[in-house]
Amino acid sequence: MTSFRIDELSFRHGVKPEWSNDDEKYGNWPVVYVLNNARDVYVGETLNLAARMRNHVVSESKAGLTALRVVLDERFNKSACLDLESTLIRWFAGDGTLRVLNRNEGITNADYYERVLYASTFDAVFDELKAKGLFTRTIPQIESSDLFKLSPFKALNHDQAVAVLDIVEGLFDDIERKTRSLSVVRGDPGTGKTIVAIYLMKLLKDIEHKNPHEDPDADSMFAEFFTAGHADVLQGLRIGIVIPQQSLRASIKRVFKKTPGLDSSMVLSPFDVGDAAETFDVLVVDEAHRLSLRANQSSGMQNAKFRAINEALFGDDDLSHTQLDWILARSRHQVLLFDPLQTVRPGDLSKQTVDAILRSAVASGRYFQLSSQMRVQGGADYIEYVRRVLGDEPPPAPRTFGGYDLRFFDDAGAMHDEIKRLDAEHGLARLVAGFAWPWVSKNNPSAYDIHLDGRDLRWNTTERDWINAPGSVNEVGSIHTIQGYDLNYAGVIIGPDLRLDRSTDHVVVDRSNYYDKKGKENNPRLGIVLTDDDLRRYIVNIYAVLLTRGIKGTFVYVGDPGLRERLRPFFSQG
Repeated sequence: MTSFRIDELSFRHGVKPEWSNDDEKYGNWPVVYVLNNARDVYVGETLNLAARMRNHVVSESKAGLTALRVVLDERFNKSACLDLESTLIRWFAGDGTLRVLNRNEGITNADYYERVLYASTFDAVFDELKAKGLFTRTIPQIESSDLFKLSPFKALNHDQAVAVLDIVEGLFDDIERKTRSLSVVRGDPGTGKTIVAIYLMKLLKDIEHKNPHEDPDADSMFAEFFTAGHADVLQGLRIGIVIPQQSLRASIKRVFKKTPGLDSSMVLSPFDVGDAAETFDVLVVDEAHRLSLRANQSSGMQNAKFRAINEALFGDDDLSHTQLDWILARSRHQVLLFDPLQTVRPGDLSKQTVDAILRSAVASGRYFQLSSQMRVQGGADYIEYVRRVLGDEPPPAPRTFGGYDLRFFDDAGAMHDEIKRLDAEHGLARLVAGFAWPWVSKNNPSAYDIHLDGRDLRWNTTERDWINAPGSVNEVGSIHTIQGYDLNYAGVIIGPDLRLDRSTDHVVVDRSNYYDKKGKENNPRLGIVLTDDDLRRYIVNIYAVLLTRGIKGTFVYVGDPGLRERLRPFFSQG
């Protein structure tokens, strides 16, 4: 039996509430409240609702809000209210129907006494608010959406919070001293690099747009920045976030479009930066390891544009110029988020370039390491385990990872059927594969690309937001549609681009079965002539990324018979 109730009270801008003495809990009890209209929503918590509403009715930022709902519960305490407030903010952001007016610096995920007992109450509060029309989707649907996963309304873990705090402190110092700066955040798959990038963008814009009549969250570690002085420093600065991958960029644009203070125009490709007429003050670059060399681009138009940008910025089209050089030339302050082990093409930034940037950041005290695993429930040990399994020195014995669902399949059709079943139950279960089959269906939509064990499959029919596209559960995603995204379950097909050399017992590459032209393209002008070891490194990086997309579980199918028997024990639970 639930113990909460939701009161619906009057709220009009400029009008003092008439209900302030109706219930003693409105003046001296922890509550959570929701203010909204047909477009926007604001969620708050307070120990004195009457006093808080007297402030809100005169606040210009709340002027358009017309409905007030108050969640009261005899069991509520301050910690529970902070938790419910943060949970509702995240759900509203992920639902996407109403724009969330809150700042993001007060979002919490702190543990407290008997927290688990409140979970069912929070779900029931959601259900009642949904019945009143404030939500349009279920909690599982919301939490599986990119709007939820890529939302800036996140509670940062310790690593992330320290990185953001130090970056912002350094940024204000550098801007005021009028010196340039470069910061680097490095992390393995699932450590939340994209979360840090998006959170930082929202935090900076919230500080810039600080309401002078609204106090900062005193419990927030970022409260010191919410002053008129800090807001003045950021006024008029050009701030952008650069996303090299087209698919992820489209998803983040959609999040920014629905977030007050942010705008989809802030989400840029490297070419947008190179073409910009004005210099940016701050550029945050996610997946910076995917910035490109002066290698052959995906189209003649982009090759011409690359040349034109180089000539405009540097006066020549020297082959040493990279998209990272564009970023450095077009901005005063940069925050680069890297995972060097996620480079997947020879046209990505070279190891030498990335290593030099990392050394420079360490030397200047602007290097931040993310270590806590936030995606894969198998934990950080699973990430390391996957790389060892695919390497020349596999683990001495198979491992299990608690409740993480790790399975090996001998039949691709059976794995696909299980993926479809789990997608119907949990959402976001998808097949993914290395680029070991030609993309025939790109030019012939009726054709199939992959034929395994009597199952015919096509590559992804869209390159933008594929995981949420209708019918994607019946397709196979490539590295270029999945890098940077989360899945609940990933069914990974390791194709014939990798095989086992029985004479050496090493995993080797089969060039004839690798079909990413840009992934194996030599560039003699840049001195890039890929050896088999070079190509194997890129392909192993691809499979390591694919094998670390699944939050709840990863399933594995291997095409090469020798490699299948080599890998089977490492991915079979029990």
